Amino acid sequence: MCAGAFGGFGTTTTSAGAGFTFSFTNPSSTGGLFGQQSQAPAQPNQLINTASALSAPTLLNDERDAILAKWNQLQAFWGTGKGYFNNSIPPVDFTQENPFCRFKAVGYSCIPRSKDEDGLVALALSKKEADVRNQQQQLVESLHKVLGSNATLTVNVEGVKALPDDQTEVIIYAVERSPSGMSKRVPASTLFNYMEQANVKVQLQQLAVVMAVPRTALSPAQLKQLLQNPAAGVDPIIWEQAKVDNPDPEKLIPVPMVGFKELLRRLKIQEQMTKQHQTRVDIISNDIRELQKNQGTTVAKIAQYKRKLMDLSHRVLQVLIRQEIQRKSGYAIQMDEEHLRVQLDTIQSELNAPTQFKGRLNELMSQIRMQNHYGTVRSEERYIVDTDLLREIKQHLKQQQEGLSHLITVIKDDMEDIKVIEQGLHDSVHVRSGKLS
Repeated sequence: MCAGAFGGFGTTTTSAGAGFTFSFTNPSSTGGLFGQQSQAPAQPNQLINTASALSAPTLLNDERDAILAKWNQLQAFWGTGKGYFNNSIPPVDFTQENPFCRFKAVGYSCIPRSKDEDGLVALALSKKEADVRNQQQQLVESLHKVLGSNATLTVNVEGVKALPDDQTEVIIYAVERSPSGMSKRVPASTLFNYMEQANVKVQLQQLAVVMAVPRTALSPAQLKQLLQNPAAGVDPIIWEQAKVDNPDPEKLIPVPMVGFKELLRRLKIQEQMTKQHQTRVDIISNDIRELQKNQGTTVAKIAQYKRKLMDLSHRVLQVLIRQEIQRKSGYAIQMDEEHLRVQLDTIQSELNAPTQFKGRLNELMSQIRMQNHYGTVRSEERYIVDTDLLREIKQHLKQQQEGLSHLITVIKDDMEDIKVIEQGLHDSVHVRSGKLS
């Protein structure tokens, strides 16, 4: 499961489940995932000026230009500052997007699957999730006013999810009803373009909306162009390696990361998703425990009902026996009844045989009675100690106790003597050291 919609440089996806590596050598750049356009390639003059600032500045025309070149290289690696190299040419601005910046990496974001006709637009609000949920109805009514208070238009909330830094993601869509009674969702691009208007943006900011992003999938052509053309400042070799290392090309797409701020943001999103997963796991665990408890109760009830069914079956059988006896009263024994009696006598004789079940049961019962008898006899046994012998034992234990007490006293005295000796040795060492000095 991937993180919320506000990740990947203002895109509709962020990476939470996919891992990424952050280093100081992988180049990267900015750019949105939706409608992402690579930054315009640097002009030849800009490239020449950058190369001059990093390798051969001619600002002072002495040995200090070499020091200035190293300083410009450091600024370029760090991604901030200005590179002075010539008195008649403006300095070069070093940003984190320049190809020499070292604080770059490539991560992975989920490819959105929603279609434009689904009409999903994600709003990032600078409010806590609990506050947004408590005021969800007021938010829907306010958004409806922002969209013109059209009676044929309704605003619906698809989902609410917490974001890092006490922000909340709210996914909405608008449904438009025609006079004929048919209804359809407003396309996400249309809804997003309306929200991007200057006057609408001001109204959304009053509702604590800090960003709006359409939840639309990339077309195959857009996805191909994004993969084939790395953004400005990204080393093509690193970009190709990132595509090769993609753990799931069907669901994930490489996304450049620039600077520690971007890394921190993605880590916060990762922690937020981990907390949400843990909360869901806790809920599932509670449900499992409740189901196990209900299962134990159900099993006990089933066993109880089985015993009750058996008792009822025995009672019904007894009723049938009595009814059959009354019905057959006065009649002679029939042939089938005689066969049953012979079979029952045979079974009874087999059970009563010495080597059959009844004989074995009698043998077990005899052994159980013998064990109970031996246990009773053993529990009644008592041991008696002679009085004189008991007195001698007490006297001996008393002497042993006195001897131990005397030994403890001797040890304590010896410990005190040892402390005195140690103190004397310590004082003598200090005296000798004072004389030597």
